[in-house]
Amino acid sequence: MERYLFVIDYQKDFVDGALGFPGAEKLDTGIARKVRQYGKGHVFYTRDTHFENYLSTREGRNLPVPHCIRGSDGWQVYGETARALAEVEAKAIDKLSFGMDVADPAVAGVLPERADEIELVGLVSNICVVSNAVVLQSRYPEASIVVDAALTDSFDKPLHEKVLDVLGGLQVTVRSR
Repeated sequence: MERYLFVIDYQKDFVDGALGFPGAEKLDTGIARKVRQYGKGHVFYTRDTHFENYLSTREGRNLPVPHCIRGSDGWQVYGETARALAEVEAKAIDKLSFGMDVADPAVAGVLPERADEIELVGLVSNICVVSNAVVLQSRYPEASIVVDAALTDSFDKPLHEKVLDVLGGLQVTVRSR
């Protein structure tokens, strides 16, 4: 069975930086543990990636908080999770929007050929986690898509709970709720 873990945007700016929120740091140990459990060849991680012109982009006009500027400290993966990803030689996917662009040859070349199960963890549940769950569901229509609710979170707790319900409605399995 081909099982993969996708760590979504567990970056410093979303944990304790420009868009950080209380509690995001508490996911670190659990995400790192899960990365190590999946091991080499089975882990991918995304990095929200923006540039100096961020404020002039559509996203920047709607969320005028510069964050995850490529190469900045806030763009880096947070804490123990960063060490675990390096240990298992996880594959990085830089994404310019909420969901990864699986049509981009650079992204497509990194993704596995097939998958039976894909599990997602990381931040932010109601923005990038849900977006990437949908993208991966479209890319792998026969794979079981799973979100570990204990290892994802949002700055907006009511919206976090609602998006977990929406994910269930999209035939995504929500675990550890």
